[in-house]
Amino acid sequence: MRDLLNGFKEFITRGNVLDLAVAVVIGAAFSGVITGLVNGFIMPLVGWLVGAPDFSGIKFSVPNWRGESTEFPVGQFIQGLIMFLLISAAIYFLVVVPVKKLMELRKTTEEEIEETLEKDVELLTEIRDLLRAQANGTTHTTQAAPADPTR
Repeated sequence: MRDLLNGFKEFITRGNVLDLAVAVVIGAAFSGVITGLVNGFIMPLVGWLVGAPDFSGIKFSVPNWRGESTEFPVGQFIQGLIMFLLISAAIYFLVVVPVKKLMELRKTTEEEIEETLEKDVELLTEIRDLLRAQANGTTHTTQAAPADPTR
């Protein structure tokens, strides 16, 4: 029984389980923000442009073989589809694109730092070799690297 409880404790405290739990909670909170944006701004804008932001009332009737008509509320599907597209667009343009841009900027900065460090290490290695050569009394000539115009 103790092994079972220890295994459960290990499972719960594992990093990816906690990350998943945090992601679900943040996703639920973020869902409220996106829904508020769509319902409070985008759908009224669609209503202003088109005239009727609520498509759920669209229906069509088809007579069946008994002469009765069967209603198909296609407006509910259209409304759901429009809401899905608007929410997807809001998430893409307000979250995915800015985060992607930030990641590109961060990557560029990290690459520049690595490149600068590599140049510095190369220069320091050349200086060290020249100092060793002078300490040993030999004149060691190395081909100097071309001057960096940015320094």
